[in-house]
This record gives sequence, structure tokens and C-alpha cells, in this order.
Amino acid sequence: MSTAAYEQAQNIIDEASHIVVIQAENPDGDSLGSALALEAMLDELGKKVTLYCAIEIPKYLRYAVGWDRVTSDFPKTFDASIIVDTASSALLEKTFVPAQLAALTAHPIVVIDHHLTKSDLPFEFAFVNNSKAVATGEVIYDLAKKQKWPVPADAAENLALSILADSLGLVTETTTAHSIHTLAELVEHGARVSDIENRRREFMRKSPEILEYKGRLLQRIEYHLDNQLAIVHIPWDEIKEYSDQYNPSVLVLDEMRLVEGVRVAVAIKTYPDGRLTGKIRTNPDAKIAEIIAGYFGGGGHGYTAGFKIYDRDYEKIKLELIGAAQKALSDLQ
Repeated sequence: MSTAAYEQAQNIIDEASHIVVIQAENPDGDSLGSALALEAMLDELGKKVTLYCAIEIPKYLRYAVGWDRVTSDFPKTFDASIIVDTASSALLEKTFVPAQLAALTAHPIVVIDHHLTKSDLPFEFAFVNNSKAVATGEVIYDLAKKQKWPVPADAAENLALSILADSLGLVTETTTAHSIHTLAELVEHGARVSDIENRRREFMRKSPEILEYKGRLLQRIEYHLDNQLAIVHIPWDEIKEYSDQYNPSVLVLDEMRLVEGVRVAVAIKTYPDGRLTGKIRTNPDAKIAEIIAGYFGGGGHGYTAGFKIYDRDYEKIKLELIGAAQKALSDLQ
């Protein structure tokens, strides 16, 4: 990370009185924890902060204390914005409606991210990015240390939450010694990892209805490429019925990766407006998630990535996905 990027971001923040912190339209533990931590630290710096996400925070993420301060009402006035955990336009389509995009680009913008994806955002911004970080929360803590921001206990806890979420509890191969040192320092700032985990487990509880639905999803998994690729399709009627209780993709992706021989797991959702989204997870011997997502204009990391396209023909996209995965797996040889 260049010193110039830190300084540019700091100058924008210093000069702003009211900052809107924006998450992508697929919020996760990293984006939510990062946004909440920024709110707490910027508040200590005397800033007014609005937390914005175009969609409602899913129930399974509501173990993050303060999730209910995230609003889907875009502020009418503000001085600067910070986009966290993405630099992709495809993940901000609802945010970038004309009136809001005009308001955004009328003020300075900072993007804080840790993904490898090349940005396609349609405006200039200060880019604080470190693709070696396991989570955006790690990048934010590095920024806070460099700029000597106060890190109150609630900020520390949400930064810890973001790191634990994206590293699956510090067990992914993208977890580094720096990630672990960062978490240790956050504990020194007041983060309580046991509290985070206890809340997370409480919110992971599933109703009998969701458990029955998970069973049906598992039965629908398709296996391709000699069982190296597992795919499950989630149609709109199921998204509408169950997403408020639990993200259908999250219900099954880990189990899909644990099947013998599977190296890549993909959950595909289809929406009535023709939108199709893919969530990709890979095992350690196939660090190709962002390569497969890139075929569809998406991005992410080697082990976790996603894409969004508009194409009502699911079967065609499935065949293209199989082809992209086959090529990516072949290139590993």
C-alpha cells in the first residue's frame, strides 16, 4: 500500500464533516464489520457517519452489534463517501442509480478493499487496497494505525469480526502472520472474540423449516468434471421464501466443498429481472475462484469470489460455468 494512497484518503476524511459508508449489495461479515468499525472510529474523530447498504442486512449477519444502524435510505447531504470491501460496479448497481451516483461523484470518494479485482468504478477515488490482507477490516486497521486514529472497543470488536468472518476463524490460506497479529492487537483494544463467536452461533440457529430446506438443496447438487465441480441452483421463489431467515447459498456451500473429489463449489441464484448471481468457493488445492468469476466479469480471491450477470438462460450459463471451471482446473496442472 502506497503512502500516497493513505495520505489521499486521510485528506478526504479530514476535510469531511459527514461521511457515508457504503457496502456492496451482497453484504457479508467483512463488509458489515468494516462499516461499523469505521463508524465508531470516525465518530471518535468528530465525524457524522451514515451507514448505507441498498439491501437489508440479512438475519444471519445480525450478530454484529450495530447492524440496525445500517440504512437503505441514501442521505440527502454528506461531504464524502467511503466504499468498503468492493471496487466493483456490478455489486453496487442499486447504489449507482442516477440521482445517487450524481450525489456521490459530487464529493470525494475513498474505496477500502482487499480483493484482487481490478476496479471498474465509473469515477475517480482514493484507493486504499491491500490484496495480501485477509479482510478489509485488516486494511482499515492498518490505515487507522498509520493515521493514529483512536480504536475504541466497539471498533476493535467489529474489525475482529470482519477478520474472523473472511478468514473463517483464521483458518484460510489467505490468513497471514500479520492477520493474526492484527487480531491480537484488536483484542488488546477490547475486542472479545468469545462474545463474537457466541453471538454468531446464536444467529446460526436454524428453524426446522430452514433445516428441511437445506436438505432439499443438498439433494439438488449437481456434480461435473469428474466430481471436481459442484453446482446448486437457487430459483427466485426460494430466494423470496427463505432469504429473510437464512442465505440459501451460505446454507450449503461449505458442505459442497467437503464432498470427496470436489474442488470448486458454486451456488447460482436466478432473479425475475433476469439477474443471475454466482457465489464461488474453492478448496485449498484449487485457488481459482477469482479466475472463474472473472469469466463472467466478477472477481474476488482465489478461494472465494462471485459474479453478477443478466441472462435468463440458466442452462446456458451453467454450461459456460462448467467450461470456465474446466479450463481453470486444467491450467492448474
